[in-house]
Amino acid sequence: MSETETYYEFGTAADRWDRAQMFFEAKEYMTAARILGGLVEEVPEQVAPRLLLARSYYHSARLGKAEKELRVVLELDPVESYARLMLGRTLERQGRAADAAPHLRMAAAFNGEFGTGTAGG
Repeated sequence: MSETETYYEFGTAADRWDRAQMFFEAKEYMTAARILGGLVEEVPEQVAPRLLLARSYYHSARLGKAEKELRVVLELDPVESYARLMLGRTLERQGRAADAAPHLRMAAAFNGEFGTGTAGG
C-alpha cells in the first residue's frame, strides 16, 4: 500500500462499491470519488460507478470532471435520464446555460414532462 492509498481503496469490487456509496451518503464526496475512480478504471463499461463518480465530482464542485464522466455515461447509455439532467445542471453551474438547455429538455422528455418548455415551467 503506498502512502497515497488507504484501506478503503482495497478489497473486492463489491466491497469498494459499498464503501463508495457509504462515503457518498455521508457527504464525503472526495473520498467516494477516490474509491470510484479505481472502480471505473476496472469496469469502464459499467454505468452505475461512473454515474456515482460524476455525482461525487458534482457535489465537490469539480464540475469539469463531472461533465467528462457524465458525457461518458451518456455515450454508454444515451437514455440515462438522470445523467442527462445532471449534465444539464453541471453545465448551468459552469455558466453554460445554452449548452445545458438541450440536455435539460431531453431529461424532461425522458421523464414524461412534455410541454414544460416555457420559463417558470
